[in-house]
Amino acid sequence: MIRFTDRKDELTLLENSWVKDNAEFVVICGRRRIGKTRLILEFMKGKDGIFFIAEDTNKKTQINELKNKTAGYFDDDFLRRTDITEWRDLFEYLTKILPSKKKIYFVIDEFSYIIKNDSAVISALQKFWDTFLSNTKIFFLISGSLFGLMSERVLSSASPLYGRRTRDLLITPLTFKDSLGFLDMPFIEKIKTCMGIGGVPEYLLKTGSYKNSKSFFVNEFFNKNGYFYREPYFLLSQEFKEIKTYFTILNAVAYGNTKPTEIANFAGLNTREIYPYLENLIRLGFIERVTPIFGKRKSAGIYFIKDVFFDFWFNFVYGNRESIEKNEGKIDESKLNTYFGKRFEKLIRDEIAYKILKFSRVGRWWYKDKEIDIVGINEKTKEIIFGECKWKDNVNAEKVLQELKEKSKFVDWNKEKRKDSYAIFAKSFKKRTKDCYCFDLKDISKQLRSSKTKTKK
Repeated sequence: MIRFTDRKDELTLLENSWVKDNAEFVVICGRRRIGKTRLILEFMKGKDGIFFIAEDTNKKTQINELKNKTAGYFDDDFLRRTDITEWRDLFEYLTKILPSKKKIYFVIDEFSYIIKNDSAVISALQKFWDTFLSNTKIFFLISGSLFGLMSERVLSSASPLYGRRTRDLLITPLTFKDSLGFLDMPFIEKIKTCMGIGGVPEYLLKTGSYKNSKSFFVNEFFNKNGYFYREPYFLLSQEFKEIKTYFTILNAVAYGNTKPTEIANFAGLNTREIYPYLENLIRLGFIERVTPIFGKRKSAGIYFIKDVFFDFWFNFVYGNRESIEKNEGKIDESKLNTYFGKRFEKLIRDEIAYKILKFSRVGRWWYKDKEIDIVGINEKTKEIIFGECKWKDNVNAEKVLQELKEKSKFVDWNKEKRKDSYAIFAKSFKKRTKDCYCFDLKDISKQLRSSKTKTKK
């Protein structure tokens, strides 16, 4: 088993809940393959309790499997022989055998599959918690991959369980820095691979036998038998019924339609109709609404695909399915470089710039036809830094800097009082300049390896 990576904050929160001398009700959510089960297994080390992983089967089978798991833990032959068909009856029996004064865990992983097959389990669980579990020392934990169901039936204010959980955790993809440890490739190939699949641990594990990003993409995306070829169908079909509409919307955004009216026209919907779909996709982390770092933020919001894997798949696989099915799928190198340029900008802005440049607030700015990739500000000192990202080799920093200075004149933020500085991020430089910070891939790699980031011109 690969060493456990990151998740230190999540583990700390779980451990802090475990040591409390009372009952705990913890809810963990996160998309499939994100590492929820791995986190739970790591947490359970050295502790005692019942761990059950629900499968997407019928209610009767699910009840029977949890019943047998519990009977095995307590060596309860009567429970093994008893036929139980309702969750309330199983929970009622558990109140008779679960210890009230002993600290154990009781974990139901993939609980959303249970909700999917019998929504009445929520009310039964509420009664189980109110009348028994809450008065014990049991650490009760449920997790789920179907975020829509978990959000609506477990976490929302309309749920019978509302107000009963003592902690909830949303497990998100690993950072770029932590993702690098999964990859056995040169640094530039690691960046390309991560800009295609993101920080989902299960996806990163699939790169194990590959030494470069191209062979990985060709075999796992542009191959009808590849691991990622049908993955979005599975993920979206579990969350949505109108899967065709959601596919169309994601395809629209991937093709550069960033405004609601543009997305609606592409999908053949009225603009008013598009908003509920967009909100659902945002809630599940597939897309995001981005606004300028300052300015008229409400009206200027535009939409992008947030999930790295979905962005790559819709850009390169979705429209080429016919050729892939014929074993004729090919990578368009020009389009691939354009895509990498877009994701490189976002990677630098979201995960690297604020660490290197030490500005508390980092974002993007645009107004009419002017756009700046990275803007970092310090409200107290009135310092502002303007950054440009170039997924290119042999970049002329002096030329880029001059263009950046011209665009920065249009940024109306503390114009008379601020102190301006500039930064350029690129694959490599032909010519650097002392008038701005210049970071190539070697600099970025060094910064990521270093525990302390220091800014150098």
